[in-house]
Amino acid sequence: MSSPRSADPSSSANDGLIAALDIGGTKIAGALVDRDGVLVHHARRTTPARESADILLGAVHEVLGALAVSPLWEQVQAVGIGSAGPIDVAHGTVSPVNIPAWRNFPLIESVARHPAVGDRPVTLAGDAVAMTAAEHRHGAARGHTNALCLVVSTGVGAGLVLNGSVHHGLTGNAGHLGHISIDFDGETCPCGARGCLEAIASGTAITRHALALGWQAPPTAGAAAVAAAARTGEAAAIAAFDRAARALAAGIAATAALIEIDIAVVGGGVAQSGEVFFEPLARHLRSYAAMPFLEELRVVPAELGPDAGLVGAAVLASAGVPPLATVLGHGSR
Repeated sequence: MSSPRSADPSSSANDGLIAALDIGGTKIAGALVDRDGVLVHHARRTTPARESADILLGAVHEVLGALAVSPLWEQVQAVGIGSAGPIDVAHGTVSPVNIPAWRNFPLIESVARHPAVGDRPVTLAGDAVAMTAAEHRHGAARGHTNALCLVVSTGVGAGLVLNGSVHHGLTGNAGHLGHISIDFDGETCPCGARGCLEAIASGTAITRHALALGWQAPPTAGAAAVAAAARTGEAAAIAAFDRAARALAAGIAATAALIEIDIAVVGGGVAQSGEVFFEPLARHLRSYAAMPFLEELRVVPAELGPDAGLVGAAVLASAGVPPLATVLGHGSR
């Protein structure tokens, strides 16, 4: 999986830039992004996820400030944000599961108050929706009218492309595949539902299941370590990936049956496991996508790497959508 290329600022094409933010539970990343998805200036801070709402916002403003000191800032036309969710585009708020202090936090308004933003419009999307926009414009979903794009990591996020456009839904959370129930008798998910896909297919779940099957974990146990064990033939590790792939295949096939996608693009840390993950995923997909109109459905690795959220936030901001998720600088609508 390749990352979007970075460029020397002096070589960028200057038809306008987008200031992009990617806000998650572990890091707050920022970049100035050109129309080709090239990151021409970067900034990054660790997310103070257990701190107060004001301290969290301070870290976001620090990243914006680090971007604004670039001489390229004057070419910035808009600010795009991809945030962990759930989000509420109608009100410009976020309530990330892994950032407890932000509940219905007015992120658009708060970012727009940064002095450097000025009158530039600020646009918000969920992080998986931003990844979807990036893969549809610059990556593996290019040229597809209907697609599903997933981020399989510590959780399972997803976004939809319908009729050639990224589909946000009423609140900006459309395509939230990680929280469909695929096991009626499964364990209760932190979201409150039972048997969610995320509880079976995420990297965290893969590790937990391998341990339950008797895998002797190294000190740095995680999905990458499970994948390494699977490559050596460790039965518990292979079984854990097979279970996760089967659950994900069921979710992808159900989505395809509902809206007739022909491609599912999978990124995130678990996707970096390679064939240990994609071989059982493709095999199980053939079992669940059994209807004749699903014969062409395929699943492929994402082409963009960890910067996909920044690229996608820029894509959405440059398009100026969704309208309800945009305010002008200084909080004016």
